[in-house]
Amino acid sequence: MSLQVWTYLTVGLTFILYIGIAVWSRASSTKEFYIAGAHVPPLANGLATAADWMSAASFISMAGIVSYMGRDGSVYLMGWTGGYVLLALLIAPYLRDFGKFTVPDFIGDRYYSQLARMVAVVCAIFVSFTYVAGQMRGVGVVFSRFLEVDINLGVLIGMGIVFFYAVLGGMKGITYTQVAQYCVLIFAYMVPAVFISILMTGHVIPQLGFGSELNESFGGGYLLDRLDGLHEELGFAAYTSGVRSHLDVLFITGALIMGTAGLPHVIIRFFTVPSVRAARKSAGYALLFIAILYTTAPAIAAFARTNLINTVSNAEYVSMPSWFRTWENTNLISFEDKNGDGRIQYVADPAVNELTVDRDIIVLANPEIAQLPNWVIALVAAGGLAAALSTAAGLLLVISTAISHDLLKRNLMPDISEKQELLFARIAIFFAVCIAGYFGINPPGFVAQVVAFAFGLAASSFFPAIVLGIFSTRMNKEGAVSGMVCGIVFTAIYIVYFKFINPAADNADHWWLGISPEGIGTLGMFLNFAVALLVCRFTAPPPQDVQAMVLDIRVPGKPD
Repeated sequence: MSLQVWTYLTVGLTFILYIGIAVWSRASSTKEFYIAGAHVPPLANGLATAADWMSAASFISMAGIVSYMGRDGSVYLMGWTGGYVLLALLIAPYLRDFGKFTVPDFIGDRYYSQLARMVAVVCAIFVSFTYVAGQMRGVGVVFSRFLEVDINLGVLIGMGIVFFYAVLGGMKGITYTQVAQYCVLIFAYMVPAVFISILMTGHVIPQLGFGSELNESFGGGYLLDRLDGLHEELGFAAYTSGVRSHLDVLFITGALIMGTAGLPHVIIRFFTVPSVRAARKSAGYALLFIAILYTTAPAIAAFARTNLINTVSNAEYVSMPSWFRTWENTNLISFEDKNGDGRIQYVADPAVNELTVDRDIIVLANPEIAQLPNWVIALVAAGGLAAALSTAAGLLLVISTAISHDLLKRNLMPDISEKQELLFARIAIFFAVCIAGYFGINPPGFVAQVVAFAFGLAASSFFPAIVLGIFSTRMNKEGAVSGMVCGIVFTAIYIVYFKFINPAADNADHWWLGISPEGIGTLGMFLNFAVALLVCRFTAPPPQDVQAMVLDIRVPGKPD
């Protein structure tokens, strides 16, 4: 069968599966809509958490950015993996013990303040919309190539699918849909990785192929040595060296780690299990499932980069394989014959370089570049959509619950019934999907970059408030609110200035202390901690009942 038929068949079957699960698990109460009734088994929650976590940034863009940036791109691997360990061990069990629906719920009750709740609501919405923009962009990239539709139409199709099962099933439907989506995305990620590893190195396990010698047909020698040589021949920095300063690498990694531990859509997953013990078990399962993809990504990045350079460098444009023309039609890859010789000059010097490649296509195009069977290519398309839609659904639910539960039920309209609250939650998802679609059509950057901004915002706002709320009985509402406001405002202004107001200055020569917008969230986090601790020292301590609650959620060994 043709690639088009395979793609429609594979994607269509997965969409039918997602919709069927949503119909089967539709929510009938606010508890089911917000936290799936708190009855999700640890194994299922581990699978759902892994799918929620491994977004379009992980599936589509992470290997792409590592492929292009080499060592510099590894910050995403270290940051996102380390951050999840921090979240699972340091924060999630305590928040589950607290027993609420949302992160703003915790902030509002822990800091005994409606103002604190409102600041948390604003932060949750701001972070989630920034993050979801990357997911919708990923949906559009997949649809534009494999279903051969306009990228904007692809975003609209994705909006419709995720709206249906998020509105119908809420967290209950999303959870069991994400279980299926994890199975789809990990199979789609590993199958081409195994194929390509065998072709290039003879190893079935991609992680072993990453450190092995290439077959003679690919030039021989160790993979990374070969890639370093190819990079240097074309004028790029050696693949294993990188060009970012050590300080910037440290700050980006920190922003990703702390941002992970403050992401509302990941934290809320631990409210869906029946006990603290189940939360710990599901965290262990999730770490295992996440590690499968994250340890494979560097291998895919190196394979893809080697294949791309070998295929396009100094090749005749007229003899390029069909995948090149197809991706050209999506405007995600372009060739400009500057010297008129009909050959592709792919080099570091922008004055000479004739090829522009959107790094978000690397994972999606990799099976085509390696000439794998059509069914494998179609499977990758289904996996990319599963990754993007699973995370988008979780983020949209965070936005919905922030509006219906934290803003309306807990603040502006406390007397509304459960039925009315559920209605408002579904209306909120509709508007959230529309706004997310807009940002997907008009993204402020490539997928992993947009997502990195969201992590910086989460690190500078939620992480300090949550950590201090759990481990400091002295932290009060004045300190928490001041810290969150200062942290997120500082980080947002820095990102907006360099990415939108003055993008020409977005380089190491103009960054403050050499810290990029992707890493500024770490500095925002330090500012948040400093302001919060300073303000709380000069204001009244929390009430005794709040201090007792903080001590109570940290008591180990309590019966579940």
